[in-house]
Amino acid sequence: MLGAGGVLGGAWTAGALVALQERLNRPLGAVDLIVGTSAGSVLAAALRCGITVEQIMQHQRGASIDGLPHLSELDRDAGPLPPLPRLRMGSPCLLATTALAPHRVHPWVAASSLMPRGRGTLRNLTSLVDAMNGSGRGWPAGETWIVAVDYARGRRVAFGRTGTPAVPLADAVVASCSIPGWYEPKIIAGRPYVDGGVRSSTSLDLLARAGLDEVYVLAPMASAVLDRPWNPAAALERMVRRVVTARLDQEAAKVRAVGTRVTVLTPGPEDLAAMGANLMNPRPRPRVLDVSLRTSALALRTGPTAAATMAAVTTAAA
Repeated sequence: MLGAGGVLGGAWTAGALVALQERLNRPLGAVDLIVGTSAGSVLAAALRCGITVEQIMQHQRGASIDGLPHLSELDRDAGPLPPLPRLRMGSPCLLATTALAPHRVHPWVAASSLMPRGRGTLRNLTSLVDAMNGSGRGWPAGETWIVAVDYARGRRVAFGRTGTPAVPLADAVVASCSIPGWYEPKIIAGRPYVDGGVRSSTSLDLLARAGLDEVYVLAPMASAVLDRPWNPAAALERMVRRVVTARLDQEAAKVRAVGTRVTVLTPGPEDLAAMGANLMNPRPRPRVLDVSLRTSALALRTGPTAAATMAAVTTAAA
């Protein structure tokens, strides 16, 4: 599972993928199921479309990959700050749905309806996914779920899962990355969809009935061991991480309860220091990637919590 995490979460995940590929005995693009949310959906699509882990890492470093838009073009979709939003509520329909049936809408999803309507677009991301997919409108081979949220009904949708609408891969990825208040909702078959991370950073709980033996979760928005930054913005970001991590722990327990082995990798203190407070700021990307290459490999060797604790001790000593 590849979780949400913005621009820098994608860079951290790229480093973690390298470490994970070294651990497994087959290409990551050939595993039984890949689930991607937000930034993780882009990497999930890349793996299923035949992009290697090495190519993903090099693309994150700014290298040119034949046929794919350069990273600088994708950064035009993001930027460290969102464009000025529209002076209108994000989703009056979702607010009405919540008022009529509050028990059916997750609180985080309900709160997202109050965000102002975003102006950002993800045109270059569409071009990237189409290029990876050979401009095809079909779904890649291999079971792949791309998680988004129906911005009118408040329901989580895992595109690619049996029973969900058949949509082009690029549309699903753009929907999964459409952060409320930052980007316009993605309209698919007349319905608005937004970032799947609004509901869950990884949607790990969806795998409780998937019948899998083992699951690896790369969750850049959670942290097993947190640092204590002095910067107020970073301190606020860590508060959000605590909430995300608690939710992830609950989802992991649910999946483990059915007998599935779950390994969760999250950024540790050294990774967090590299990331800073703004996960959408591309400037620290090279450092985040380099740190993740080292810390993720260590976490897989020694255990995520042990590795994060070692990093915290090292950082404090420095």
